Amino acid sequence: MGSDEIAVFCGLDVGKSEHHATALDPAGKRLHDKKLPNTEPRLRELFTSLAQHGAVLVVVDQPASIGALPVAVARDAGCRIAYLPGLTMRRLADLHPGEGKTDARDAFVIADAARTLPHTLRSVDVADEALAELTMLTGFDDDLAAESTRIRNRLRGLLTQIHPSLERVLGPRASHPAVLALIERFPTPTAMNKAGRRRLLATATRHAPRMAERLVDDILAALAEQTVVVAGTTAAATILPHLASSLRSVQEQRDAVAAQVEHLLEDHPLSRVLISMPGIAVRTAARILVEIGDASGFASAACLAAYAGLAPVTRRSGTSIRGENPSRRGNKQLKRALYLSAFFSLRDPASRAYYQRKRAEGKHHVAAVTCLARRRVDVLFAMLRDHTLYQPATPSPA
Repeated sequence: MGSDEIAVFCGLDVGKSEHHATALDPAGKRLHDKKLPNTEPRLRELFTSLAQHGAVLVVVDQPASIGALPVAVARDAGCRIAYLPGLTMRRLADLHPGEGKTDARDAFVIADAARTLPHTLRSVDVADEALAELTMLTGFDDDLAAESTRIRNRLRGLLTQIHPSLERVLGPRASHPAVLALIERFPTPTAMNKAGRRRLLATATRHAPRMAERLVDDILAALAEQTVVVAGTTAAATILPHLASSLRSVQEQRDAVAAQVEHLLEDHPLSRVLISMPGIAVRTAARILVEIGDASGFASAACLAAYAGLAPVTRRSGTSIRGENPSRRGNKQLKRALYLSAFFSLRDPASRAYYQRKRAEGKHHVAAVTCLARRRVDVLFAMLRDHTLYQPATPSPA
């Protein structure tokens, strides 16, 4: 259905308890401009009433979370659904008169953008149940990852306060099960000294058979560097076991979520395509699918790179300003996933060679990895478009 076939452009500024809906006809005449509660009966009543004028396009500013119910009801009512990114909406709002920000004004901006600038919209496909579940699971995994980082930083901060030498040994390995088990059982330097090498080794061996001896030797060497007891060590003995237990629990939850994500990816037709590319594992593949799907909403790889914030921005003004700078915009989560996948792909000979070439040109590490991520977007776009697996580059004959 093209935009010329749409009879009603309905913009929804979604909210937690109520939304504001503004409906325009192709000429820009307002057909509806009211608030409505976030309930299925009222949403269905609105969409049914608007459908009397013809085909309805419902555009939301947030398709997930608080916007999930309007999207589901609109789809069930036979309406076409689209999504206007928040950054685009804010830029378009500057083109309308007035400086205030209200729900009614935002809803009008969304509806008017759908009517006059259809290229700014993105499609919303909620028919894929697996993709909807992946969206929810990846969001929860992001929350767990942030919580894991917070607890780990807190644990390392306490260790630094009471025994800096011990933190230099345990801090970088704070997420390892053996380190967490040692902290839970022997939370203070005094407790570790009292336990002795044999008990420390027995505890560490159960979780890390190969690195247990090296870990215990490093711990004992660090303990010998400090003989005084810092104030607050007694309180730390109460806090550290709880932090270690909480960190272990969060990691177990992340493992469980990763198992569910992997199970969902097994049934997705594009999972094998994504994972075949070096540097892309389960979590990265899930994030890419959640953010761009099959990439059919992008006209080219350049559009996808710009959306991810990986395309350089050209800045020129007369003769004083000239050059290209990294983009500060784009989808941050997608950019992070593509950057990390490029970093982990450095083990691949082709990726490593491209990275070394950029380093030889004078680029620092982050810039070289960003260039590699941008190059990989071209390959990724072609793989998703053609549903083909990754084909390693063959070196040309000298």
